[in-house]
Amino acid sequence: MSKPVDPIARIAAALERLAPQPTVGVDWLAKPAYVWDGSDARELPSIDAPSLDELRGIDDQKASVYENVARLALGLASHDMLLWGSRGMGKSALLRASVKFVQEHDPNALGLVQVAADALHTLPNLFATLGQQRRQYVIFIDDLGFAEDDSVGPRRLRSWLEGGVEARPANTRLAVTSNRRAILARQANEQETSGGDGPLNPRDALDDKLALADRFGLAVGFHPCSKETYLEIVSAYAAPRDLEFDDEEALAWAMARGQRSGRSAWQFVVELAGRAGKPL
Repeated sequence: MSKPVDPIARIAAALERLAPQPTVGVDWLAKPAYVWDGSDARELPSIDAPSLDELRGIDDQKASVYENVARLALGLASHDMLLWGSRGMGKSALLRASVKFVQEHDPNALGLVQVAADALHTLPNLFATLGQQRRQYVIFIDDLGFAEDDSVGPRRLRSWLEGGVEARPANTRLAVTSNRRAILARQANEQETSGGDGPLNPRDALDDKLALADRFGLAVGFHPCSKETYLEIVSAYAAPRDLEFDDEEALAWAMARGQRSGRSAWQFVVELAGRAGKPL
C-alpha cells in the first residue's frame, strides 16, 4: 500500500502551484521602466518620451496627468487614469513624459510597467509581485480595447479598479489609453431591439458602456487640434533642433495623413531632420 499523503502537505503544495512565480533576475527597484509579457518582465534602461515642455496644445491634460503621477511618486492619494480621445494627440507620450520627469528628480520613487495587450489576464500575478516592492508604480496599458463578445475582461478591470478580490495593490495605479471614452466598442444595433424584449433605452445603453470608464478617478479627454495649435506643436519640436519649416507645407503634411495631431507634427519634424541631414 502506498503511504497516505498528509492533507496539510497536499494543501501547501497546491497553494505553491497557484502562487505567482517570482520574476527571475528583475530588479524592480532600480530601472525606470519594464515590460510585462504575462509571465516575466523585461527591464528597460530608459523611457522614450519627449520632454513635457515639447508637448503643446494639451496644457490642461498635461497639468492633470503630471500632478497625479507626481502624487503617486510621493505616496500620496492618487487616481487610476483613463486617457481617452483622438489618436495621435499625445495620450501615451504625456504619460511617459510625466513619469520620466518625475524620475529626473527621484529615479527610485516611481517605476513604469507597460503590460502587453495579450497579458491582461495575468495582471493579478503582476500585482502580487509589485505589492511586495518598496516603490510606487504606474501600470501602463496602451490602446486598450475589448472585443464585442468579451464580457470577462471588462469585469475583471472593474474589479481591479474598485476593490475586488484581485484589486491592485496600494503602491500601484493603472493608466489606460483608449480612443474611446467608454473603452468598449459600440455595436451598431445597440439602440435597436434587445432579443425581442423591446427597444433599449439609449441612456441605459450609454450608461452601461461608460460604467467601466467611471471606475477611473481621473479621466482626461484629448481632442483634434486646430491649425494654429498644430503649427505650435510643429514649432515646439522643430525649434530646439534648429529646423525651419513652412507653415503651408506642414499643414499639407497633416492633410495627407488625414489628421492634425502631435503624431503627424512629429513625423513632419522627422522628415525635416532627414532632409537637413540631422539625426534625432
